[in-house]
Amino acid sequence: MKIIDGHAHLVQTIAGFTAKGELRACGGGYASNGAGERIFMIPPQLGETTVTPEALLAVMDDCQVEKAVLLQGTYFGFQNDYTSEAVKKYPSRFIGAAAYDPFCAQKDAIRAHLFDELQFKILKLEVSGGCGLSSYHPDLNLDGEQMHEVYRDAARRGLTLVMDIGRPGMQCWQVDALAQAVRRYPEMHFVICHLTAPQLGDGEKLKYALDKLCLDNVWFDLAALCSNTRPEAYPYPTARRYVHDALNILGSERLIWGSDIPSTMTRDSYRHLIDYLALDPALSTEEKENIFYKNALKLYFENTLF
Repeated sequence: MKIIDGHAHLVQTIAGFTAKGELRACGGGYASNGAGERIFMIPPQLGETTVTPEALLAVMDDCQVEKAVLLQGTYFGFQNDYTSEAVKKYPSRFIGAAAYDPFCAQKDAIRAHLFDELQFKILKLEVSGGCGLSSYHPDLNLDGEQMHEVYRDAARRGLTLVMDIGRPGMQCWQVDALAQAVRRYPEMHFVICHLTAPQLGDGEKLKYALDKLCLDNVWFDLAALCSNTRPEAYPYPTARRYVHDALNILGSERLIWGSDIPSTMTRDSYRHLIDYLALDPALSTEEKENIFYKNALKLYFENTLF
């Protein structure tokens, strides 16, 4: 079975910013935040303070993963130029998303660099309250004018917009507001990360979110479902059940497998992050082919959906 990783990260240097301030590498794959806490972020297989394109490709090749979508966020820090360089060096293996902070006073100059000069066709917005826009803009409204300015610009440029809206219980988990906003841009593709990030016990909240966001121009990646249902271990029964629920509501054409490495590989192997679904007997061959390959190929690499 062919596989595309729809949610992976490169790291030139850890330069994150979170609800607890800055994140900076302190050796051995760890970073320290502004509150003095140490966080394990990069597994030994991928590096110590960086994740190079070659390190990522080696892990992908070991598991026969053909391509990857390189996303970004404020957890590791924006890696725009590094991502662009990787895509140019390995165009048959990678496609990249740009990231920026829409609260920057000079955002127009940033967007000109990212989308006119570097020619990114995907925008990733990290909204989550732990390490995204809501961590330092707690009143952010996904249906507010500040965000609609971002949506309008992305729509005008023909970008695919990938969004992490945090997890249930966070102020940023604004499913109703997002659904209302998305309806105003039917020409634009939206991808919601982590299947809206349900935790253990969030099954009904997940169904509510998927019902609200079951729209013609919305897809969902499945990255980090295993991590978000901790402390369960492989083969992650609750993560599997959440995918089954999503299939029942959305169908297999709206789901994209992703790993969210490197951070998820600090808890389990890349192989397990694939096999919990690839070896799930409840999924048909057609469903697996859509989730692991066809949807990401059409949406990100071919842009042939509509």
